[in-house]
Amino acid sequence: MDRLLVIDDDVELCRLLRSYLEAERFQVEEVHDGEQGVVRSLSGNHVLIILDVMLPGMSGIEVLRRVRIESSIPILILTARGEEVHKIVGLEIGADDYLLKPFNPRELVARIRALLRRASQLSPRGMKLSLHPPITVGTLLLSKDTREVRRGDETLELTVVEFNLLEILMQSAGRVVSREELVKIVQGRAFNPLDRSIDIHVSHLRKKLGSAANGLEWIKTIRGVGYLLRNLGDQARP
Repeated sequence: MDRLLVIDDDVELCRLLRSYLEAERFQVEEVHDGEQGVVRSLSGNHVLIILDVMLPGMSGIEVLRRVRIESSIPILILTARGEEVHKIVGLEIGADDYLLKPFNPRELVARIRALLRRASQLSPRGMKLSLHPPITVGTLLLSKDTREVRRGDETLELTVVEFNLLEILMQSAGRVVSREELVKIVQGRAFNPLDRSIDIHVSHLRKKLGSAANGLEWIKTIRGVGYLLRNLGDQARP
């Protein structure tokens, strides 16, 4: 069974989450402070992290920042309603998704499964499948089999959501992809015009891709519609 890590100081909530998630055939480990959360997040024993941003001592945002330095493990953050700033900061730092408290456990499970589907291209034996030729656009190369992205000679470290966003944009290079389409394919949920999380992920991806030698950014915003990946052949620079 897939093993999840829950980092939250609310012991009762953790107990309820454990009960519900184990009924959904997940294994769950609980951690109630940020320092231990970082240690366990980097242990390699989990497939996904559920992280509360409001932790005593080391905040969830700092936990997220430290984990992202070393790992691209899928991270879903929990924020209370009204904590819009925490949600945005979390997404900018590298959270893959968020959920507002209080939440429906079924929605949490749906988000978890959507992230895991997009994070893993493994065969039943745990070996990478070699079925997909790399996608190349200019100096960008994306390997779906190894989950690797290269810009020229440089390997880019992307989160699960950023990788999947780039895959869709590269497959559609030169064509506008709507925000609605990106949300549906990448985040696996219905489009909500008030939810700007997809735009934050695109912004973060744009920064990592940098621009081409001629100064053009790889990703162009088409206002009111969506995003377009330019087919730039120049050598890219950070």
